[in-house]
Amino acid sequence: MLDEPRSGRLAAWGNALLAALISPDEAAQRIVGDDVVHRVKGLPASPAPYADSEPESVGLTLALGRLRSMGARGLRVALPVPGHPLGLSGPPEFNSRALEAGEAVIAPDAGVGLVPELYEAGPEGDVHAEVTWHCLSVRDAPPADVPSLSEAERELAEAMREATEVLTQLDVAGSGPVANAALESYRARMEAGRQLLAPGYPPRAVRVLELAQRVRALVAIACGEESGAGHGGSGGDGREHGGAVSASQIAARAEALRPVERTARRAQVAAYNAYAEELERKRSWES
Repeated sequence: MLDEPRSGRLAAWGNALLAALISPDEAAQRIVGDDVVHRVKGLPASPAPYADSEPESVGLTLALGRLRSMGARGLRVALPVPGHPLGLSGPPEFNSRALEAGEAVIAPDAGVGLVPELYEAGPEGDVHAEVTWHCLSVRDAPPADVPSLSEAERELAEAMREATEVLTQLDVAGSGPVANAALESYRARMEAGRQLLAPGYPPRAVRVLELAQRVRALVAIACGEESGAGHGGSGGDGREHGGAVSASQIAARAEALRPVERTARRAQVAAYNAYAEELERKRSWES
């Protein structure tokens, strides 16, 4: 949870490209990040209605150009989990695929959405990731449960207070070696000045996203999620993170922090969707 979702990178830098604020090459580089390659499969072969889908996958620059020719002006993010279809608008087939992946990007003006499928290969210690984005039709409807930026900011402030109280009550010291390492890694990325959002986003969206990521990092560390396989830890049993050591206590942590994590996810989606929301407001004023 310390890392940004791939859907967030695709939406943010894809929006900057659609607005002609960056070059196609820079957009593709920013979206791919530490992965090896991203491809898009199932895009319509032409912008005409009911056109056949492209049988083979295409690169990001071609895919983003095709989305623009299909009418895409702003990209949105969905971060659904079971029982919370955050950012989704249907139909059921798309919602199901997005829920399975835990994330998706939606181009409402083009009537399509993109769901990532991750492939990992390579020996232990040198695993690389390849991503295929599957293009499916989406419904033109308001996204589920996405707050405004101002609402998200207020909710996050309260969530930080709640998280602190919950962790204190659960005797989570946060002083174990893995907890400290995860927090230091997070702070180092912040201090390195990594660009949270692409050009074109309002400063408030950057503030909201940074705070949302901080809250989700706190929740992840408290629940031992950063100490599992692939992170060099002990399997994510939570023993490095303070007082709770039994399975029931760890489950109690997760349950107690569930509303906080939900608030942070909603805020992340609000931040990533701020660009598309602003476009929608401008169109409403012009009409």
